[in-house]
Amino acid sequence: MCFLMDPQLGKKLCYVQFPQRFDGIDRHDRYANRNIVFFDINKKGLDGIQGPVYVGTGCVLNRQALYGYDPPVSEKRPKMTCDCWPSWCCCCYGGSRKKLKSKKGERSLFGGFDSKKTKVMAKDYSKKGSAPILDLEEIGEGLEGYDELEKSSLMSQKNFEKRFGQSPVFIASTLMEEGGLPEGTNNTTLIKEAIHVISCGYEEETEWGKELGWIYGLVTEDILTGFKMHCRGWKSVYCVPKLAAFKGSAPINLSDRLHQVLRWALGSVEIFLSRYCPLWYGYGGKLKWLERLAYTNTIVNPLTSIPLLAYCIIPAVCLLTGKFIIPTLNNLASIWFIALFLSIATGVLELRWSGVSIQDWWCNKQFWVIGGVSAHLFAVFQGLLKVLAGVDTNFTVTSKAADDTEFGELYLFKWTTLLIPPTTLIILNMVGVVAGISDAINNGYGSWGPLFGIDGSQEGPQNNILCNLFPDDN
Repeated sequence: MCFLMDPQLGKKLCYVQFPQRFDGIDRHDRYANRNIVFFDINKKGLDGIQGPVYVGTGCVLNRQALYGYDPPVSEKRPKMTCDCWPSWCCCCYGGSRKKLKSKKGERSLFGGFDSKKTKVMAKDYSKKGSAPILDLEEIGEGLEGYDELEKSSLMSQKNFEKRFGQSPVFIASTLMEEGGLPEGTNNTTLIKEAIHVISCGYEEETEWGKELGWIYGLVTEDILTGFKMHCRGWKSVYCVPKLAAFKGSAPINLSDRLHQVLRWALGSVEIFLSRYCPLWYGYGGKLKWLERLAYTNTIVNPLTSIPLLAYCIIPAVCLLTGKFIIPTLNNLASIWFIALFLSIATGVLELRWSGVSIQDWWCNKQFWVIGGVSAHLFAVFQGLLKVLAGVDTNFTVTSKAADDTEFGELYLFKWTTLLIPPTTLIILNMVGVVAGISDAINNGYGSWGPLFGIDGSQEGPQNNILCNLFPDDN
């Protein structure tokens, strides 16, 4: 609440995001259930741009941002309107301030709050009672016979009804900057309005679920909801207290964990193939470029499963066929090697900065490979089928660890089709290792170089693949 009540920052915050901590996870966290790298590195980095992404839980939201309003505009120093040298020229200053106020008033309907205007409008709406403000069909038939002020009032009513639905009390509450209920409402009116608002057909032909509230229709509606808030210019804050503010249960079994990752990845693919993709959505808004890049990285992450699958297959195929595609070390390869080393160095600096241990980083890297060649790969094809062919794929609800059977399902094997790709890759790479060792023994000392990748051949990455596909007890 300290962030939201801050006099300078609070009015521009759409939500305060907390990291989620989990109970019921084994000591080694072999399946990276804690998501340490995501919560303690990535989200801390985003906090320095426009704020962390919304993850659907562990969050305190600003209702005005959820209602689709723009953040309040910061008052800037008025520009000079004449060539007078003194900056305190009263005629210049006064004229520019009036223009600024007029511009502010023009956007106060769906932008920042003009407090005087909204208080008057809130009282006006609350007097309408529980009946609809005005039928939209009646407004659409024509505005003949009305003066300009009445026309403006009627069009405002029409816009609010199209946006929020036909509930005068609810619309009045959205216009109140400090929250609360409009004056003159009683318990009977509130009960009638509550029943009206929660009815199934209330949100039809409104902007709920499209521009207002939680954006739904996709699997990962939380990411899309936060993305649209950031596009309007809102900021978010990441708060990491010493004591966990929010705790939850995590899947402890490998199969359940893969199904959870599949659901997240499928939502990312759906956003990537929709009109809300960060690559082309919201360029007229106020989303910062680095924040857009971060959202793009989140959305396209499942697509990395395709090059990752090739990386896991090619070394084994090369060892089995005896044909190596990676050239020996030369000047160009040295440049790429230096670039890779610098990338690793930045990763080490991130670990030191965030306090994440090497063990947690290694667990995250292991499961990234396992999930990348299984859940992410399935999500890409399921997303293409759902968006392009209209084939809706059902996902399994993730089962979480129970308190009375701590670690009971850790070693329980549950077969799922998601295990087929990583199991196949393990067998393929083990056969490749056996073939490489046999070839080295048969051909003498000179063939041991390609086996261990000394001359830039395939066995180096293959050993890395096998280590990543076998989650251990550290």
